[in-house]
Amino acid sequence: MRQQQTIRKPVTCTGVGLHCGCRVSLTLAPAPPDTGIVFIRTDLSTKPRVPAAIANVRPTLLSTTVGVDGVQVQSIEHLLAAAAGLGIDNLYVEVDAPELPALDGSATPFVDLLQEAGLAAQARYRSYLKIVSPIDVSEGDKHISIRPASMVSVTYTIDYDHPLIRRQAYTYDWSSDSFVRDIAPARTFGFLREVEALWDAGLGLGGSLHNTLILSDEGLLNEGGLRYRDEFVRHKILDLVGDMTLLGMPVVGEILAIRSGHALHARLVSRILESRDNWVLVSAEPHAPAGRLRELPPSLVASPQRD
Repeated sequence: MRQQQTIRKPVTCTGVGLHCGCRVSLTLAPAPPDTGIVFIRTDLSTKPRVPAAIANVRPTLLSTTVGVDGVQVQSIEHLLAAAAGLGIDNLYVEVDAPELPALDGSATPFVDLLQEAGLAAQARYRSYLKIVSPIDVSEGDKHISIRPASMVSVTYTIDYDHPLIRRQAYTYDWSSDSFVRDIAPARTFGFLREVEALWDAGLGLGGSLHNTLILSDEGLLNEGGLRYRDEFVRHKILDLVGDMTLLGMPVVGEILAIRSGHALHARLVSRILESRDNWVLVSAEPHAPAGRLRELPPSLVASPQRD
């Protein structure tokens, strides 16, 4: 068991939203124990707060979005992954736009920002959900499951009809060092042939070769090349690490994903919370006793809402 963590001081960065194309200012600030990660829309007069929780997930293409009472924050998965990868539990995220900045399309700029702020241990212990029997979610040829294990790991497999990708598989054994070194630098990617369709859908308006790996039918358009030969599947793991934070606490188990994506990640999180006989709550806190948990607050077990 270890103590919850936040950051020591506020830090700020600016960038462009990948889908909205708007200029975004982002400030990360310390938050009290048991807060979780909460987004605050500072561009709105009431400064509404939107917790990163599965009950607040809203349907979007190609990113993870949360919303409350019509107020949304889009493309949150890379920041959530950076926080999870560094073991940060509690964080206020102030943003003056409906989307987080894309920065370089990976989680590394967010990792750097959080490390600049410094990590601070808090006077409350972490709780964990430990998987004790398998949970599976499928949709066509897409599949994701979580199985009992003593440690946390992710094995992800993708398969694209493109000469630079084809079939890729990668296993990530969860640790902060491994996340920073092997997962965080992996960038988001897209296909040139799909760009016009994205624009017609009002998406990808801030996309560029500075924040996205773009693949033509022949190869990669980015002059710098790949950071890893299998950067594509590593980025899928990055997205999954971020999406799993919507559970509200770390989960202990082995995750196996095949051709999955944000929507299926969210379905797994919902299925975990609904499958109360498949896990136990492990905690050193008196308000969250260890053992099989029969009841959770309704806000935790609600399925993702639809606008």
